[in-house]
Amino acid sequence: IQVESVVSRYFERSGIRFQYPTSWTMETDESADGWTVSVQSPETAFLLVSLRGDADNATEMADLTLQTLRSDYQEIDAESAVESLAGQPAVGHNIDFMTVDTPITCWTRCIESPAGILLVMCQTSEYDRERNEPVLRAICASFEIDEE
Repeated sequence: IQVESVVSRYFERSGIRFQYPTSWTMETDESADGWTVSVQSPETAFLLVSLRGDADNATEMADLTLQTLRSDYQEIDAESAVESLAGQPAVGHNIDFMTVDTPITCWTRCIESPAGILLVMCQTSEYDRERNEPVLRAICASFEIDEE
């Protein structure tokens, strides 16, 4: 599936661009150290993108994100992962955990950009995983990062 096939909106900021479906909603948040944007499906799936100018490196950001999830959820299964994001190696984790009675699938990827460390986190529940995981993967495939 491609994001274009579900009609797209575009996000662009700090040299970072991606597409997302028009049926999903977007919220942004500013901080002293960067910004965060979340893109929410009409169901449970969402994408969180956070640019941190104060982070030292992608691996530390990925590990810190996993630690935060571990503190919020009792039983987490996580394995390290490396894949391409915007044509560059991105480090992170493939994560499974439970909320109430719902299995959750989540993955994080962190990459270094000229503007700072970029965290991309995708999450969906078992309830809508079959419909939304391909959309989340397509959004990730649409990422572009300017080299300067």
